[in-house]
Amino acid sequence: MKYEQLTAAIGAELLNVTLGDAARDEALFAEIKALLLAHRVLFLRDQDISRADHVAFAERFGRLEDHPVAGSHPDHPGLVQIYKSPDQPIDRYENAWHADATWRDAPPMGCVLRCVETPAVGGDTMWANMVLAYEKLPDPVKAQIEGLRARHSIEASFGAKLPVEKRLALKAQFPDAEHPVVRIHPETGEKVLFVNAFATHFTNFHTPERVRYGQDYAPGAAQLLHYLISQAAIPEYQVRWRWRKNSVAIWDNRSTQHYAVMDYAPCHRKMERAGIIGDVPF
Repeated sequence: MKYEQLTAAIGAELLNVTLGDAARDEALFAEIKALLLAHRVLFLRDQDISRADHVAFAERFGRLEDHPVAGSHPDHPGLVQIYKSPDQPIDRYENAWHADATWRDAPPMGCVLRCVETPAVGGDTMWANMVLAYEKLPDPVKAQIEGLRARHSIEASFGAKLPVEKRLALKAQFPDAEHPVVRIHPETGEKVLFVNAFATHFTNFHTPERVRYGQDYAPGAAQLLHYLISQAAIPEYQVRWRWRKNSVAIWDNRSTQHYAVMDYAPCHRKMERAGIIGDVPF
């Protein structure tokens, strides 16, 4: 196996390897995992593998999770089918910078995404290095967000388009999660800026140290949250991947965010994703 770094900030492409082999080779898998921690997202071409191999490789990282909205393949639990067709209304939840399922108490540690069918043009995905995004924050902002926590909501994202009864039922099933604004990566010890499109508000901003009067709270907190979320959109932190059939991306969901570019309708775009259950951020 060889690899080529794709940008100075994030991403590497693996060469001369198949994930089917890596699913059965402990040493090869360990090498891939080490590269994932170093580069945060890995890419492969020409991975004409079975769904069983896709699942088996992802399960080397840990148990897979289902998705309450997208659902899983009937024969392969944990393999979520993200299929878009010309006759579907465009869902807008993907074209925002996000880490997957941070509305869970324990968001995924990572994902393995394979392209089944892609548009002739368009449909790229971008990833951003959120360790670098934190490192590059001005020191006064780092001091301001130290110890801050934020709510992440499936109700305000996936649930927003549902009738009120179904939206409230979804929230009852998945109450808003609260996470630190700056989390510690459990394997590398790095600090990660950990707010994204699922974050709705800070939960402990309104304190005497931060707020002079009540009217400071709403604009002060909202503007700071918007500023932090916007850091993922800085090009110097990003890599952009053009999909082809049987291309694969493997990403560390703890230290990255991603954005699926919605520039391909009306046409088919079919992806299959295995999300690996993660830990509670601290």
